[in-house]
Amino acid sequence: MNKVVSSAEEAVADIPSGVTMAVGGFGLCGIPRELIDALYRSGVGDLHVVSNNCGVDDWGLGVLLTDKRITRMTSSYVGENKEFARQFLAGELEVELIPQGTLAEKLRAGGCGIPAFYTASGVGTPVADGGVPWKYHADGTVATASPRKETRSFALGGRTRDYLLEESLMCDVGLVHAAAGDRHGNLVFHASARNFNPLCAMASRLTIAQVEHLVEPGELDPDRVHLPGVFVQRVVVVGSETEKRIERTTVRPKQTASAGGRA
Repeated sequence: MNKVVSSAEEAVADIPSGVTMAVGGFGLCGIPRELIDALYRSGVGDLHVVSNNCGVDDWGLGVLLTDKRITRMTSSYVGENKEFARQFLAGELEVELIPQGTLAEKLRAGGCGIPAFYTASGVGTPVADGGVPWKYHADGTVATASPRKETRSFALGGRTRDYLLEESLMCDVGLVHAAAGDRHGNLVFHASARNFNPLCAMASRLTIAQVEHLVEPGELDPDRVHLPGVFVQRVVVVGSETEKRIERTTVRPKQTASAGGRA
């Protein structure tokens, strides 16, 4: 089955406003920027986005956020996006912050058809007890807060401890970025750009993948395929020249030559 579409615009053309959307990436690494930009140009809004973070102010999901196209974020952290923090604190955006490993498992479990699971993460914190602000009023008071979660004790490895019940995530649409893919939708990710991309693809009813390199079926080594094509419905080629930003550049201080002539 040939899943390749001609452009990012065509790939997202039938996505309506109001959908729940899982978007791959971590910071600015491995984000499906061309698909996000095409979605922005389509004019859709009222998006409920599940993503590790929300890009930066002018890049990635940040372009949708700045234009008030996103009404709810399910994320692990705010990151470098000042507008994300401003909208949340001003009561303009609903935000559910989830422990990062829990968010990953909620997506993975959803993709595997598991409706809920127990985890030790968050036990003894407001994550379990409830009351974490999800949305504020304009005056700074809490409009919506997280509910209390079910807790049960289990014995594991000879140790009994408490665990929280976490419901899994399933989304209407998934947008992901891959280094390579074939016409059947089998994908290969490069290094750390793998991050949340496979999980977002698994947890979505309609997954659109942008790939840097398109190959023919059979050219990918089956042992190297990170995500099978059964989880992908559309593929669009963006090329290897697609711009990739670094969220925060950290470099070693420049060393001066010593008296002995060594740097």
